[in-house]
Amino acid sequence: MSTKEMYRSLGIREELYELGEEVLQELKPRFDKIDETAEVNQLKILRAFHKERVSEACLYGTKGYGYNDIGRDTLERVYADVFKTEDALVRPQITCGTHALSLAIFSNLRPGDELLSAAGKPYDTLEEVIGIRESRGSLKEYGISYAQADLKSDGSFDFDSIRENINKRTKLVTIQRSKGYQTRRSFGVKDIAETISFIRSVKKDVRIMVDNCYGEFVEREEPSEYGADMVVGSLIKNPGGGLAPIGGYICGTKECVENAAYRLTSPGLGKEVGASLGVLPEFYQGFFLSPVVTAAALKGAIFAANIYERLGYDVLPNGKEERHDIIQAVTFNDPKSLISFCRAIQAAAPVDSFVAPEPWDMPGYDSEVIMAAGNFVSGSSIELSADGPLRPPYSVYFQGGLTFPHVKYAILNSVEYLMRDRDT
Repeated sequence: MSTKEMYRSLGIREELYELGEEVLQELKPRFDKIDETAEVNQLKILRAFHKERVSEACLYGTKGYGYNDIGRDTLERVYADVFKTEDALVRPQITCGTHALSLAIFSNLRPGDELLSAAGKPYDTLEEVIGIRESRGSLKEYGISYAQADLKSDGSFDFDSIRENINKRTKLVTIQRSKGYQTRRSFGVKDIAETISFIRSVKKDVRIMVDNCYGEFVEREEPSEYGADMVVGSLIKNPGGGLAPIGGYICGTKECVENAAYRLTSPGLGKEVGASLGVLPEFYQGFFLSPVVTAAALKGAIFAANIYERLGYDVLPNGKEERHDIIQAVTFNDPKSLISFCRAIQAAAPVDSFVAPEPWDMPGYDSEVIMAAGNFVSGSSIELSADGPLRPPYSVYFQGGLTFPHVKYAILNSVEYLMRDRDT
C-alpha cells in the first residue's frame, strides 16, 4: 500500500494529502536546521551522561526514605550539567509544571516579600498560586504580594514597566517563556537573556526564575546560561522525552535549589530524602531522547502553522517565524471549530481515539477548557495534545508529538474534520 493510500484508509482525502506534501517540500531546509539543533542538544546530554558516569546501578532506584539514592543524585548532576547550573532538583514527587513553579516560588520567598512577573499575566494555573484568584494556601495568604509588568503592545518586554515595578520588597522576578493561553509570541533565549541583564542592572541581588515549560531543547542554549537563578519545568513536557510518567525539575543556584528541596520534603531533610520509586529508567532514557522528541514536536508545530495559514486562519507563531517553544496557536473565532479541532486530534491519538472530548470546568482555570490528550501518560503535553479555553477568540493550543509522522497525520485529520463540518 502506498503512503497516499494509507492516508486515504485513515480518512484523509487526496487533495488534503497533496497539500501536506507540498508544504513539507517547502519546509525541508527548515527541518534540516531543527535536526542540527537536536544533534547538538543530543550530544550535550550524552556528554553529561559520560561526565557523571551514568551506570546500570543508577537505574535501580530506591524505596522508603530514599537515602543514598545513587541514581537520583546522579540524574540531578546530569541535569545541572546540561542546564549549566550549580544544582538541580529532579523528583517524581513534583507532580506537574504548576507544582514545580509553585515550589520554586514559595521556597524562595518569605512573608513581606513581593513577586514580580516581568512577562505580563502568568499562566492560568498560577493565578490561584499567586492569589490573583482567591485560593487556599496562596502567596497572598502568606503575606507575599504580587506585581506585574505588562508587555508592550507588540508583545515585547516593557523595560520601563519592569523598572517601575521593582522595589525594595521585590525578591523574585518570574519570566514565562511560553505564551500559555495568550495570543502573544513566546520568548527566545536571547530575549530572556537581555531582560535578565536589564533586571540585574536595576536590582543586582533579586532572584530571577524562568518558567521554561515547552521551551527546553528548542534552541541550543537555555536561559540558565544567561544568569537565571532558576529554570523550572515538567518532565511530562520536553525533558521527559515522552517516557517520564511524572515529575518536575528545578535547576539553578545551590541556594535556590536547596530552598526548594527543603520545601518539597521538610526542613532539615531537603535533598537527602525522596525515593525514586522505580521511575529512574524512564527519567534517564526520556531525558536522553528529549532532543529528538522535541524536534519532532517542533516540526509538527511548524507544519500545522503552514497548513492553517494557507487555509486562511490566524496562527501564532506564523509559518515563517523563528520558534522558541513547541506550542502552536490557531485562532478560530468560533467555539464549534475549536471543539472540532480537539476532537480530530483525539481521534488521531494512539490511546482513546474513540473518545470525543468535551469542554469542562478543569481545576485551576477560570473558564471551561477542552483538551484532547489520547496519551500513554495522562496529561503529557510532549505527546500529541491540543487544548483551549472556551472563550473568545476561541484559540486552540497544539503541542507535542513523539514522532513527526503521527503529528502530520493528526494535523491533516484536524483539517479533514473542519472540512466535513463545512460540507455539512
